[in-house]
Amino acid sequence: CKYKDQIDVFQMDAELAVGPVFARHIGHRLYRGEYYSTQSDAHVSFVADWDVSIIDQMEATRDEMAVLSTYLTDVVGSISPSGKSLRNTRPIMCNTEYEGGVQGKHLRHLSQPEGVPDIRGSPQLQPYWAAGYSFSRGHFIATVPYDLYQPMIFQGEEMSIGLRGFTIGYDFFAPEKSVCFHHYAKGENAEKRNKVHHFWEHSDKYAGTGIKAMKRVLGIVHMNPEVDPSEWNHAEEERYGLGGVRNTSKFYEVFGIDVVNKKTQRHLCQFVRGRMHKMFLKHLRPDGMGIDYDQIDFKWVDPRPNDP
Repeated sequence: CKYKDQIDVFQMDAELAVGPVFARHIGHRLYRGEYYSTQSDAHVSFVADWDVSIIDQMEATRDEMAVLSTYLTDVVGSISPSGKSLRNTRPIMCNTEYEGGVQGKHLRHLSQPEGVPDIRGSPQLQPYWAAGYSFSRGHFIATVPYDLYQPMIFQGEEMSIGLRGFTIGYDFFAPEKSVCFHHYAKGENAEKRNKVHHFWEHSDKYAGTGIKAMKRVLGIVHMNPEVDPSEWNHAEEERYGLGGVRNTSKFYEVFGIDVVNKKTQRHLCQFVRGRMHKMFLKHLRPDGMGIDYDQIDFKWVDPRPNDP
């Protein structure tokens, strides 16, 4: 590899794998002050000159606290033989709902709407962060590090990072142009992808740890008020906890999340795709250090509660 001297690799035995949160925690610990940072799922192909494109998009936000993040479009039919993107659409993060399970009720991002960008010349503001792809200044890694006390967590990770980042002052944007695409386990890629091993194959070795970890995931971001705080691990909470710029309650209020009754005000995408960017970005601080949510008096209420 031409650039092997610029690549750090950490290898570990599969039996020691305890899920993506801990794996990405290890990845974050390889950070050495680089100006930009990026994260993606495995099984991803990048377009030619992706780095130039995503940096240009990042700088177009004029927001030092911008994080460009999205779920990725399927690679099939997305990249030309010369490495160029064939897509003029992109997903935007605005669709989430509560789901249950052994680990407890938590918010999980659903399929996200994909379309031609509503905003041209800049990424578009959105409420949620996605683990599948993220690009930001390097300080996002330093100030919102992955929590090593969350073994065997798969769902819940994205709301945790997103909310912690929100309270520190970060703003999330959908890239205007996709710079990479995912090899999903369907269609022509199904056979190859379905042969890939998963971390939960060794879950019997870590029975019960995921339930405890989920209480911490939700507890830190104040999403499980029904659980006694003494029931979850508070180790290094200052390092892996919330910031002091915004409150989680502000996020829940603005975007219609009821953490007590475990419900969301649905059809949020209607607001995100239509009005959020123009309404909120005018409150970007003059020094570019994020949006001032103290100036935002908005509460999303589902205008079509009876519609699917």
